[in-house]
Amino acid sequence: MKLKIIILSFILSLSFYTDACTTAVISGKYTKDGRPLLWKNRDTWAINNIIRFFDDGKYACIGLVNSKDLKGKSIWIGYNETGFAIMNSASYNLNIGDGIKQTGHEGQLMKKALQNCKTLADFEAMLDSIPKPTRLEANFGVIDGNGGAAYYELNNKGYVKFNANDPKVAPFGYIIRTNYSHTGKLGTESSGYIRYNTANELFYNAVSTNTMDAQFISRKVSRTLYHSLIKEDLYQKYGNRPANTPAFAAFGDYIPRTGSSSSVVIQGVKKNENPDNTMMWATVGFPLTSIAIPVWIKTKNKFPDILKYNKKIEDSPICNAALTLKKQCFPIRWGKYERRYLNVNAISNAEGTGITQIIKPYENKIFSKGNRLIDEMRNNTVSKSKIEDYYTWVNAYVKKMYKKEFNLDL
Repeated sequence: MKLKIIILSFILSLSFYTDACTTAVISGKYTKDGRPLLWKNRDTWAINNIIRFFDDGKYACIGLVNSKDLKGKSIWIGYNETGFAIMNSASYNLNIGDGIKQTGHEGQLMKKALQNCKTLADFEAMLDSIPKPTRLEANFGVIDGNGGAAYYELNNKGYVKFNANDPKVAPFGYIIRTNYSHTGKLGTESSGYIRYNTANELFYNAVSTNTMDAQFISRKVSRTLYHSLIKEDLYQKYGNRPANTPAFAAFGDYIPRTGSSSSVVIQGVKKNENPDNTMMWATVGFPLTSIAIPVWIKTKNKFPDILKYNKKIEDSPICNAALTLKKQCFPIRWGKYERRYLNVNAISNAEGTGITQIIKPYENKIFSKGNRLIDEMRNNTVSKSKIEDYYTWVNAYVKKMYKKEFNLDL
């Protein structure tokens, strides 16, 4: 019995430190194009992720799912056909000491919300209807097709709403949450304070210079190696050394982490705009070795195959490739804490042959062509077939890139 308790305690402690996400809700009042954004840098033990479409609810929806979740019970960030979108970050300081066992079913709640909610008010009604205690502890970020943008800190007794459109709550138009809640007890029980400050510095600079958009978050935030406490940027410190010159850095409390499984940005719509224009930029797999790909719900299940579940590898091809390259970032194979040391030289070097450096120009082209398509969609000049043609190009383009640059078959 004692052995079982020790093993269980170890598993729980492992989950505590790996289920750590950095997330944000941004009001359309402060973004570059006037549309709200929802972002989640997902850190979890479930590092194998896919994108999946669902049409078995009131509203069709699409989102990030664990590859091993074959029944699709949970969604960890996603949006539906009405423009409603949701994600979460685990919180560890809301239910301290109450002795109530948690279910960990935040992903199931989010799927239910996506299948049934159109507005923030709908989501609030759903939260109100949950039996108490909720057995949940999380920060839920939500945007809707009416320009709504808010966080909900949910505990066993209920929730507290933080409105990103309220200047008293979010003076710069954004709200960030890592792995603690502002209505909970601050202390050693929670985590993510340094990641919160890092994101806050980056977001403030973007909002103040009117550069806040999906590309900024995908490129400059989810892949940043800046540490706000020690005021050090690993790209600047180690990223300009000659190629094939290992440069190891202690890798803790950066926004990307060893357990980062994906990074997704959902771009919402303005009030009275067609919700079909809602879309997400999905970087599926380890963010430093993966690539951002746009997904629209308008084409339902017809999106790039590299994002979908592949039975042969039991994962999405893009995630599988990113995880293969990730091994070069953490090459040390012995020791209890070997994964805490990042070889910066593998992702950035003086010759520009680092993994992240190689991916960048390819991703730039995907963003460029994708943004042109988005502009056309807003002018109601894009058919489903044109989006599908773009998907066909993206699928082939990314496959070719990973084969040519890294000799990986997707």
